[in-house]
Amino acid sequence: MKSFIYSFLILMSLASLSKAQLISPKNQYTRADTLRGMLSPLRTCYDINYYHLDVKIDIDQKLIGGSNEFVFTATQNFSKLQFDLFSNLKVDKVIYKGEEVPFSREFNAVFINFPKPIKKGTKDKFTVYYSGRPVIANNPPWDGGFIFKKDKNGKPWVSVACQGLGASSWWPNKDHQSDEVDSMLISISIPNGLKEISNGRLRSVQAKPTGYTQYNWFVANPINNYDVTFYIGDYAHWTDNYTGEKGQLSIDYWSLTADSAKARPHWDADVKPMLKCFEHWFGPYPFYEDGYKLVQAPHLGMEHQSAIAYGNEFKKGYLGSDLSGTGWGQKFDFITIHESGHEWFGNNITTKDIADMWVHEAFTTYSEALFVECQYGKKAGTDYVTGIRRNIQNDKPIIGPREVNKEGSGDMYYKGANMIYHIRQLMNDDEKFRSILRGMNKKFYHKTVTGKEIEQYLSQQSGLDLSTVFKQYLYQAAAPVYK
Repeated sequence: MKSFIYSFLILMSLASLSKAQLISPKNQYTRADTLRGMLSPLRTCYDINYYHLDVKIDIDQKLIGGSNEFVFTATQNFSKLQFDLFSNLKVDKVIYKGEEVPFSREFNAVFINFPKPIKKGTKDKFTVYYSGRPVIANNPPWDGGFIFKKDKNGKPWVSVACQGLGASSWWPNKDHQSDEVDSMLISISIPNGLKEISNGRLRSVQAKPTGYTQYNWFVANPINNYDVTFYIGDYAHWTDNYTGEKGQLSIDYWSLTADSAKARPHWDADVKPMLKCFEHWFGPYPFYEDGYKLVQAPHLGMEHQSAIAYGNEFKKGYLGSDLSGTGWGQKFDFITIHESGHEWFGNNITTKDIADMWVHEAFTTYSEALFVECQYGKKAGTDYVTGIRRNIQNDKPIIGPREVNKEGSGDMYYKGANMIYHIRQLMNDDEKFRSILRGMNKKFYHKTVTGKEIEQYLSQQSGLDLSTVFKQYLYQAAAPVYK
């Protein structure tokens, strides 16, 4: 997820909140929140199998337009379903079996009425055509949306980050983390003279009329909506490979051409050691079929699956600072390590509801300490994880309200990482602890989960009653008290 110092997040969030948002939790959630966050029968009636997103991006006018094909399997009999698209984007038409079908909108939800009931078990498809001006981020990645920038040579540099805000802010989809599409084709058309990078592997590049080029990327593994992305700019590209637990893993690096000379040695210092460390602790990299890419982005960073967004200015630490205050945090590039850790926790294992985002962030933040341990020894890793405690706020529970698309406290990062460290200490068996981390990534491989499932797994596999640990760290705001 978004990598940041939580105190800074609080300041930015408070600055952007309207008076209507600063009301008591009892009354603050609306019908729009429920439509976005709840798994209603209009969403659970179909399971997404495949998307083909085909979009043209007009950089000068800041406009997008195109289509998304939904291929799905009916999980029950139905004649109506919900997909999602922000209301500032127009649904031009919905095509089913070659004909336009009626639809209605409520806030950011769109409802399709099919001419005949679709029976359970049927595999079917429809295509949504849409257009408009997407949400533009004011402070990415903390607030989501498109980013339109220029590189140091004045050339366009464009991308998107939308975790939390939702992928439906820029393309039509079933915008709920519980249902990951099995595979996806991403077709992005951009002005000639630039390059475009998305998730997965590049299948083809095709010339289009009126000065555009289309890049077609195929994602062979399940992918969550918010991970789907693009990067447009004047990019340099070079490759490498890593001999890992599942064979040869391709590594692709994409930096701005102007920054390639410093990007090469900087990225080379961390990427292969990171892959070696994380495969040791977590198991095989989860997306060998799609490869590993690190892409320079016009924002700080994001765990876009198989195409990690990097914006740490080729500095060690977090934009040059050490989040732990121990010195160890300046031994590695924070964004490279943290966002890559999400390939295991967040992308491989994904929570159904973002209220349980601690599963993503606690383990990934602890992965930073494990990387330090891999490189510099166990004491160094321990110093790092205890050092980041200084960033804990103890402001509210880590677990957020459910079914309204809201996260809990940002303490899911540093307090969450220290919870994982605490469990390791209670176990007092590092090899067993490692087997649990690897076992998680095997048992929940390419799956969506609830936080409770992870709690139960950790308790069962450790042989410990961890209920008090979870209660104190996750379900209350105050600092844990040990008796």
